[in-house]
Amino acid sequence: MATDKKNIDKTGPLLIKRYASRRLYNTETSDYVTLEDIAGFIREGRDVQIVDLKSGDDLTRQYLLQIIAEHESRGESVLPLEVLTDLVRSYTTDIQSVVPQFLAQSFEMLRQGQEQMMQNLGTQIPGFEALQAQQEAFLKAMTGGIGQNWPTPTPAPQDSKEDLGEIKKQLAELQDKLSKLQ
Repeated sequence: MATDKKNIDKTGPLLIKRYASRRLYNTETSDYVTLEDIAGFIREGRDVQIVDLKSGDDLTRQYLLQIIAEHESRGESVLPLEVLTDLVRSYTTDIQSVVPQFLAQSFEMLRQGQEQMMQNLGTQIPGFEALQAQQEAFLKAMTGGIGQNWPTPTPAPQDSKEDLGEIKKQLAELQDKLSKLQ
């Protein structure tokens, strides 16, 4: 469902209420929405909060994971099988507390690398903002917001190829550490 972007206050999260019938209700536009509509709001850069009308429980994580699962099942694969396997393993091991931090740091390094690349190119790639919004939504879904308020480290000025190489090296080291913990 399309929304009128002019009449929406985008300063806070979009509140979606789930009724007992499991229908999802957009409180800003006063209409029912689907999971695909919610995914569209997130791609546009909007934060959402989904709550159960009766209990008041926050269901946001559950629905964001469901959106990811539906995209994966349609062949829109973003997560490699190894990552999914490691995520499942993390729920059954004592290193569970390390995984959210690792994911948050990995995505932050990826985001920084993309920002640096965009600055070096000096141009905007069409659809980059939508990709960035998708990444942020994925990161929030996977980490439950852990690490969202961490200060962003500022890398020392270097040649862009060195920056990318350093980011790759750090990511490889983090992945190696995680695999050794398992």
